Amino acid sequence: MKRILVTGGAGFIGSHLCERLLAEGNEVICVDNFYTGSKKNIEHLLDHHYFELIRHDITFPLYLEIDRIYNLACPASPIHYQRDPVFTIKTSVHGAINMLGLAKRTKARILQASTSEVYGNPQVHPQPESYWGHVNPIGTRACYDEGKRAAETLFFDYHRQHNVDIRVGRIFNTFGPRMAEDDGRVISNFIVQALRNVPITIYGDGSHTRSFCYVNDMVDGLIKMMNQEEIIGPVNIGNPDEISIKQLAEEIVRLTQSQSKIVYESLPSDDPMRRKPDVSLAQDKLAWKVNNHRLSGLRNTIDYFVKVLG
Repeated sequence: MKRILVTGGAGFIGSHLCERLLAEGNEVICVDNFYTGSKKNIEHLLDHHYFELIRHDITFPLYLEIDRIYNLACPASPIHYQRDPVFTIKTSVHGAINMLGLAKRTKARILQASTSEVYGNPQVHPQPESYWGHVNPIGTRACYDEGKRAAETLFFDYHRQHNVDIRVGRIFNTFGPRMAEDDGRVISNFIVQALRNVPITIYGDGSHTRSFCYVNDMVDGLIKMMNQEEIIGPVNIGNPDEISIKQLAEEIVRLTQSQSKIVYESLPSDDPMRRKPDVSLAQDKLAWKVNNHRLSGLRNTIDYFVKVLG
C-alpha cells in the first residue's frame, strides 16, 4: 500500500484515477478546489476507508506525508481555462512549484499530467515527444498551453537541480463518463446536443482532426508511467486513431439516433487543425496500448449522459 496524493482528484480524469488507485489497494488523498471538479464524481468513494478528500487550492502550499503525487489539478477545457486565464497559469506554475516542493521534502515520486497542447497548432504530424511545438505565447489559449509548458520546465529543473523523482505524461484528448455536460469539450458538446435534438455546432468546416482516448486507457497509461523505472518522460498518452470533427459529429448523431442537424460557426483563434499522438514510446517503454475502441467508449459516454440529462 502506498499513500498517494491526487491533485484535481474530483475532476473527470482525476476521479477515475482515484477509483483505480483505491482498487489496487492504495491509500488515496484527493485534493481539489472544486473550480471545475465535482463532488458527484467522487461521492461513491467518500465512505471508502482509505480515501480522504481535502478541499484545497494547490496555488497555496500543502503539507502532507505521502509516497507519490499525481498532479492533475488545472482547468482543462477552453471554456473553463479561458474564464480566468491568470488563475489557470497560476495553477500550472505555482501549483507545480508547490507540489514539487512537497515531493522534494517527502522524497515522493511525482507525475505531471501535461498535455498535447504543448504542441500548439503542430507543424509536425503525428506529434512525437521530440517535437518542440508551435504555440502562440500571447494567444487566448496560451494560459493553458504555456502554463503546462512551464510546468514541464519546472519538473525537469527540479529533477536536475534537486534530484526530485519525476514523471511527465502528455495527455491527448480524453473522453468518457463523468465529463461535465457544460465543459465545452467537443464530445460532451456533441452528445448533449444530440440527446436534446438541438443543432450540433461545429466550429470551423469540420475538417480539423482530433484523436480521442477513452478514460480507462488514459488512467492505465498514467499509472504505468508512474510505476515504471526506465524513463521520466515526457511520454505521449493518447489514442492515435485520428478522426475529423465532422465525422465525429455524424458518428454521434448515428449512435444517439438523434434528429439534430449539423451547423457551422467560425473556428476560435489558435485552435489546432490536426492532433494525433505518436505513441511508440508509450508502447515500447510502458507496455501500454489502447484497449477501448472509440465506438464502445462513445456508447458508454452516451449512456452516462442519458442518465445525467434525465
